Amino acid sequence: MQIDGFILQILLGTIVTIKLALCAAAFGMVIGLIGALLESIPSPWLRYPAASIIFIVRGLPELLVLFFIYFGITAILKSIFQRYIEVSAFAAGVIALGLIFGSYASQVFRGAFLAIDHGQIEAGRAMGFSNWQLFSRVQLPQAWRHAIPGLGNLWLVLLKDTAIVTLIGLTDMMNQAKTAASTTHQPFTFYLIAAVIYLFITSISQKVINYFTNRSNRYVHT
Repeated sequence: MQIDGFILQILLGTIVTIKLALCAAAFGMVIGLIGALLESIPSPWLRYPAASIIFIVRGLPELLVLFFIYFGITAILKSIFQRYIEVSAFAAGVIALGLIFGSYASQVFRGAFLAIDHGQIEAGRAMGFSNWQLFSRVQLPQAWRHAIPGLGNLWLVLLKDTAIVTLIGLTDMMNQAKTAASTTHQPFTFYLIAAVIYLFITSISQKVINYFTNRSNRYVHT
């Protein structure tokens, strides 16, 4: 295969990497928001288990979380159905990276909710807002504004963490770059191409983050 063919494979792998990052971020956002809400609940029966899971995921290396998800789900399914069921590398990557993203995002959301002026919540209650209305109309929009910078940083970290899914066989960008490097014996060339692609995606992501940051602060007077 010519070098152009390897470059095409790396570009196709880039699409897989972007899909993986987007799916993991969406899953992680949900996990992070639920985790932040559970940690804020007075009931210890909900707060302590949520805090413990977040602590465990944050305390383990990303690679171990990925291996636990990939091989653990396979073992659980085998014990349930009494036969080997293979879990796709993409699904395992989404779950593992989503859990990692969500464990950190929960603290970002928690800090964002705490940054909201409590007087606004009291004002909403005085106006007869239900708990859902308070959350959806008062707390969440303002928490989103406070959370965007932190979530943006987590997204940039997530983009780089997608490279570890190569170890469970996903044909992402780094996997294709590794194959091209080992086949052509030109590792510097193809890893440099992968680095440039990562920097390009990061640059685009930063512009998107800046756009949402400016948009969320458009009514805030400094």
